[in-house]
Amino acid sequence: MNRPSYITEAALTQFIRHALREDVGDGDHSSLAAIPAETHNQARLLVKDDGILAGVDVARIICQAVDSLLQVEIMLPDGSPVKYGDVAFVVRGPARSILTAERLLLNCMQRMSGIATYTHHLTGLIAGTKARLLDTRKTTPNFRLLEKWAVVIGGGLNHRFGLFDMIMLKDNHVDYAGGIRPAIIATHEYLQKNNRTLKIVIETRNLNEVQQAIDTGGIDRIMLDNMSPALMREAVSMVAGRFETEASGGIIEASIAEVAATGVDYISVGALTHSVRSLDLSLKAF
Repeated sequence: MNRPSYITEAALTQFIRHALREDVGDGDHSSLAAIPAETHNQARLLVKDDGILAGVDVARIICQAVDSLLQVEIMLPDGSPVKYGDVAFVVRGPARSILTAERLLLNCMQRMSGIATYTHHLTGLIAGTKARLLDTRKTTPNFRLLEKWAVVIGGGLNHRFGLFDMIMLKDNHVDYAGGIRPAIIATHEYLQKNNRTLKIVIETRNLNEVQQAIDTGGIDRIMLDNMSPALMREAVSMVAGRFETEASGGIIEASIAEVAATGVDYISVGALTHSVRSLDLSLKAF
């Protein structure tokens, strides 16, 4: 599976280095104490849940970072539907190194697989509509890289990665700026002054703000925040395809199909990353 552009070798290396420093510290003393240095062994990544597998590529890179002698034989790649009892991969090499890598690769894979599974589920609920599922910035600090990657593996799309790659004028920005029009005008002045080109999304809370955004223009997308499906449908009609539309705010599994049916282009769901249940996986010697 192709990686998103933000998944660079440098970014992955930095994440893994910091994560190993946090977990290993000055040494995996349990493995150093109990396992002879010359011992080689193997372990299987066992699936103990049904869902969508994610993080296999990350696990392979973690193993290489821990010890270049570790070899990973992949049976099920990222994005594979899995069920209880499946074996995702086998890792072989120095036993100490397998044990040192174990917890980090499991932590990454379990959470990534949970996100991919839920993303896949919600994507299925809006199939047949034009709406595409987006994540948000409601991610775990220092783990956003892998959480957003998991959304893509599950069939969703990434929203902005951070504060730096898109202008999103939310309710507080609008209120502090003095309204929809002043916020958009000030944004264009800022971009021109700083010679930047960024997409502009404006959050609206009611149909009056939607109309103000349409009248002001100079934006790429209008976000319809915490509106009822009936209001969203009316807003989409008002926009009439001149700008992209995005539904956001409090959208849950029970309501997402009705929201998609309003004709919005995108639906952003924070629960993809902030409320997901991890998939049950384990690494076992054999």
